[in-house]
Amino acid sequence: MNIGFIAHESKKKLLQNFCIAYRGILSKHQLYATGTSGRLIEEATNLDVHKLLAGHVGGEQQMASMIEQNQMDLVIFLCGPYQEKKHEPDAHKIFRLCDTHIIPLATNLATAELLIKSLDRGELDWREIYK
Repeated sequence: MNIGFIAHESKKKLLQNFCIAYRGILSKHQLYATGTSGRLIEEATNLDVHKLLAGHVGGEQQMASMIEQNQMDLVIFLCGPYQEKKHEPDAHKIFRLCDTHIIPLATNLATAELLIKSLDRGELDWREIYK
């Protein structure tokens, strides 16, 4: 399955730690991330990550395009609650697209853990049929 990662600046370390903790599960899937997040995941885990542009220069739009084309099966977008407003339109577009295309989306650590554990148990296999 294709898993997309985005993390606002204040959540990048949390994303790294999440990927370290779930490296075994993530290694079985294709990983995509905005530029800096992808680099940090690779450095922390030695997993292969398809890196898009940095979020603020088009990476979030690239991820949105992949979601729109139903190329993502799960998106983890760790948002900083006090992030600058200039990134909000891109974040809201990703949220809307995930809702439209029935793609599971986590915006915090608790939901990300639930989705990754569900993925490991095969509870997201319906995405293969949906595509």
